[in-house]
Amino acid sequence: MRMPRIPSRYSPDARDLFFTVPNLISLLRIVSIPFIAMLIASRRMVPALVVLALSAASDGLDGIIARKFNQVSRIGQILDPVADRLLIFCSILALGLAGIIPWWMLIIVGIRDLILLVLIVVLAQHDYGPLPVHFVGKAGTALLMIAITALIFADLWHNLFTTLLHLAALAAGIWGIILYWLAGYIYIRQGVTLIHRDRGRR
Repeated sequence: MRMPRIPSRYSPDARDLFFTVPNLISLLRIVSIPFIAMLIASRRMVPALVVLALSAASDGLDGIIARKFNQVSRIGQILDPVADRLLIFCSILALGLAGIIPWWMLIIVGIRDLILLVLIVVLAQHDYGPLPVHFVGKAGTALLMIAITALIFADLWHNLFTTLLHLAALAAGIWGIILYWLAGYIYIRQGVTLIHRDRGRR
């Protein structure tokens, strides 16, 4: 599969590896997502925070292990962003079901991810892998994860502090969605450029 190259001084080139520790960690993150969503939806916020913290810690751990032990793989480059998007979408869905956030946040995030899913399928038809992650996308994902964590924490108690925390988390979530969509626009432009370039070679 022909993948857009990402020049890097620090990460080894991705290889066709499947059974690696980083890939196992990414799979465990994906498996944990339904449990996190069910805990949030049923308002069992303390265990939800614990599992979410473990999932977030594993997100950084798999990348460190992959680079340190030369286990960077193409399937890992797919699993990692998939896990992030599933965690965000399912957490927002659960927060919506629990009545903690408005449904329009879920709809906006869902539409963005659906568009990018179609883009990935189209790129695959042109023998391209997933696009390199842009720093705007990382920033949007980070803000959304901070907002989700803060919203869960704010639901543990009901006082002035948690009310203010809830409002701040919603604001962070809105900014996260804006950056999430901005990154989506960047990915779409990159994808369209690759498709046009590929058609021009034929």
